[in-house]
Amino acid sequence: MAKYANVIVDISLDKLDKTFQYLIPEELKDTIREGMQVEVPFGNRSLAGFVMELTDEAEFDESKLKPVTSLKEDGVAIESQLIALAAWIRRNYGGTMNQALKTVLPIKQKTKAVEQRSVRLLISKKEAQEYLALFEAKHNTAKARLLRELIEQDVIQYQVITQKLHVTASVVKGLEEKGILAVESQTAYRNPIGHLNPEGYDKVLNAGQQHVVDVITSDMQKEEYGTYLLKGVTGSGKTEVYMELISHVLREGKQAIVLIPEIALTYQTVMRFYNRFGKRVSIMNSRLSGGERYDQFLRAKNGDVDIMIGPRSALFTPFTNLGLIIIDEEHEASYKSETVPRYHARETAIARAAMNHASVVLGSATPSVESYYQAKQGNFKLLELSERVQKRPLPECEVIDLREELRSGNRSILSTRLQELMDNRLRNGQQTMLFLNRRGVAGFVSCRACGHVIRCPHCDVSLSQHAGGRMVCHYCGYEQPEPKVCPECGSRYIGGFKAGTQKVEEIVKKRFPKARVLRMDYDTTRTKGSYEKILSAFSNQEADILIGTQMIVKGHDFPNVTLVGVLAADMSLHVSDFHAAERTFELLTQAAGRAGRGEAAGQVVIQTYDPKHYAIEAAKDQDYETFYEKEIAYRSMLRYPPVANMLLILCTSEKEEAASQAASHLTECIQKTGNREYQVMGPADASIRKINDIYRKVIYIKAADYETLVELKDKLEHYMKEENCFRNVMIQFDFNPMNGW
Repeated sequence: MAKYANVIVDISLDKLDKTFQYLIPEELKDTIREGMQVEVPFGNRSLAGFVMELTDEAEFDESKLKPVTSLKEDGVAIESQLIALAAWIRRNYGGTMNQALKTVLPIKQKTKAVEQRSVRLLISKKEAQEYLALFEAKHNTAKARLLRELIEQDVIQYQVITQKLHVTASVVKGLEEKGILAVESQTAYRNPIGHLNPEGYDKVLNAGQQHVVDVITSDMQKEEYGTYLLKGVTGSGKTEVYMELISHVLREGKQAIVLIPEIALTYQTVMRFYNRFGKRVSIMNSRLSGGERYDQFLRAKNGDVDIMIGPRSALFTPFTNLGLIIIDEEHEASYKSETVPRYHARETAIARAAMNHASVVLGSATPSVESYYQAKQGNFKLLELSERVQKRPLPECEVIDLREELRSGNRSILSTRLQELMDNRLRNGQQTMLFLNRRGVAGFVSCRACGHVIRCPHCDVSLSQHAGGRMVCHYCGYEQPEPKVCPECGSRYIGGFKAGTQKVEEIVKKRFPKARVLRMDYDTTRTKGSYEKILSAFSNQEADILIGTQMIVKGHDFPNVTLVGVLAADMSLHVSDFHAAERTFELLTQAAGRAGRGEAAGQVVIQTYDPKHYAIEAAKDQDYETFYEKEIAYRSMLRYPPVANMLLILCTSEKEEAASQAASHLTECIQKTGNREYQVMGPADASIRKINDIYRKVIYIKAADYETLVELKDKLEHYMKEENCFRNVMIQFDFNPMNGW
């Protein structure tokens, strides 16, 4: 039995990255476990902490060690495996152990359980009849009413007794004291999808789908657990493959995690899985209440559910016998954390699967260049679905050159061809989706006379127009009224470039006044249940046209949609990020894939100012191979991931001089290593130099080997602990960054 506990103290102290040793008192030796939350003395205070390790080896003189005060009753224990995963994240992505622990803890604290009370008859029916006659004779009407109901049904919900039978708690207590009945209580778990009704499942896999399932399950039976990349064209039935694999895993007594890229996908995805697996499915996402999240944590831990669906954080569901992790739309940038530690769900899933002897399936119509490269290198097993289910044809795509539209006098955001096709769909009772990669009216305001742009006083970005004459900074939230005259030169010729979803909605309603139009973007989906409401309305054909941002093109299946219009295809093409062409190709291909998923053929109109760009040409032809070959050639030439690896170091501080000094010291430290494999760029200002009055400097380092960069990160962390210049500077590491800085 262990004598000492190594504890990491107060998970809120992000910069704390060491354990402290405590004695285990006799009364706790039988109950204390790794991962448990404990109360410990710390200086003159008492702090909460997590037990990282139980050991018999004292690190210090035992007389100087203090005992653990108690186990925290309201804490959530971390499974020992999740502690190991947190350590892996800490090692591979930087940050502190505290930050890694907060990442793997989906639930930070217990919430009050919902108790469901019921009343049960304890005596025989014959004895109950005798008591009933006695109560009626004495005119004890409430007692008689309750006993009469209990004779009919042995158990009654307490709420029914007090609210419908109008029997008071004192009457119930009196009968309980006589031994006539018992009040029983049990925990009722909050279930965020308990209102859904499974409709059954009767789909049969086609030959291509069955082949994929056979390959993976055959490996599982041989206890060969690997990572599989499932490349399937849009509409090829990847979800049916996922469900068949999960069915196999469940028969083996194991559990499965299904990751989705955005919360918007939860409703449709859950319904598909719920129809097949019923109440063994649950969800985990940030829109659930604290009580709902905690109950899903418990249901998973207790074995009440076998399938957890959700975005990135669902990866840390505390399943005890995990057999399969599925990452749908694996190309999505949202699988990379934007906070420290900046872990990628794909690599982290592979690490967790290895700890569990589980398999990982990555699915996409447009695999990330990184995953496809790994498959080409033989590190992932590549499986393909090259045809849509029932051999439906891929949609017909055409590209409209917006420069030609302007020359012909059309200044609308809707090209003449797109308007013709939308009119045709309305006449035929079919649906249209219009995709724009922006939100709100989302235009910046500038002066036509002097060129002055209205900017945020706290961040190096322009303010965006919103409804009601507001201008908002999308980084720090600063707001101000929209100016009527230029604050620089006084000109009245000041205005915005209005090309957001809200503006498109206005244009569409004006052009097609009889059309029923829905808009789905960040602003219309802020409230709980708003995703489900909009998607359900469109799925039930309560609207003719759905206008939206990226969230409308991610995996949704609407059989009556026969036209997709991409309004500004190259809006994401020229941003300062080496992923720009890949993101554009993915978005266009995914958007096109929403058309023609039912009986009628689909059409796609891609509007662009750059029709000859290889990403747009490849998306038009839905030709992933051609795109990949050109993209990997570009990345090979410039040593971008996945051909090489990249480490970004972000230095932030309220004082620009402090951020600059820290970045310079780190660069010097890197150069002093003498490692010629490092290719160092910077230090330099980040693409947005200041956000919310915090200055930002960046350093980029490229190297062929990922482990080389991890070792460099370790050296820099050690160096930072010894130098005073880092005290007022926040340093973040980002391996193979997904977004430009």
